[in-house]
Amino acid sequence: MPVDLHIHSDCSDGTLAPEEIVRAALEKGLYAISITDHDTVEGVRPAMAAAEGTGLHVLPGVEISVDFADTEIHILGYFIDLDDAAILEAMERVRNGRVHRARAMVEKLQELGINITFDDVLAEAGEGGSVGRPHVARALQQVGAVSSPREAFDRYLSRGKPACVPRYKLPPDEAVRLIAAAGGMPVFAHPGLSHRDDMIDVLKAEGLLGLEAYHVDHDEKQTQRYRNMAKRRGLYVTGGSDSHGPLGSVAVEIGSVWVPDSCAEDLMQWARGHDRVFV
Repeated sequence: MPVDLHIHSDCSDGTLAPEEIVRAALEKGLYAISITDHDTVEGVRPAMAAAEGTGLHVLPGVEISVDFADTEIHILGYFIDLDDAAILEAMERVRNGRVHRARAMVEKLQELGINITFDDVLAEAGEGGSVGRPHVARALQQVGAVSSPREAFDRYLSRGKPACVPRYKLPPDEAVRLIAAAGGMPVFAHPGLSHRDDMIDVLKAEGLLGLEAYHVDHDEKQTQRYRNMAKRRGLYVTGGSDSHGPLGSVAVEIGSVWVPDSCAEDLMQWARGHDRVFV
């Protein structure tokens, strides 16, 4: 049975509630999933509660965006203590940075003559949501400035575009150490997108434990490359769709990337050995 260990809910920039993700995973016959929202774990407990007694395994997760030498890298954290004060405080700092960034983007868009407000963006994020560029993109669509979130990124929000604004991010080594200190497993997300394979050994020295080999943007050659790199370094292999739901800027279905159930089994075995919680 396939698994999907990289899914975003509407607690960050996904478009499905955690309960809806669990329902979709059950309909597709998945064996295990992980909610890996950006810089928040708010969706984890609702997903675990929804999966209780269904036979679907839910692995607690999070995705933290970091910067290294002008390159954005994402670090996944599985099985962290959801109440760990240090990582919660760090993620709050990052989320606050997202809010400031979104406000600055709205100001730039207004200077370009687009009738958009920060309240429009907040309405897309929902109460308690982790504000991000996808919410700005959907707000642009709602006010009629673009025909799709993808167009919003291509015209305004991607790096180098007129409304793009840098945001606060943690250094990659700090993110890895925070996840490890919170009892979790740090994993380098979709390394094929960052083109910084040199960081794998650097982060391994800081406590990195896995590589995401299976990903919607990895081709077969890349998947095999990172599987081999993980094996040579004694790292765990993970994977997932990186789905943001049917209304995401790129529509990717949950479970659309084939990931062997051995990936989830290996992670759950690690969790049992470290007294970590999952459903």
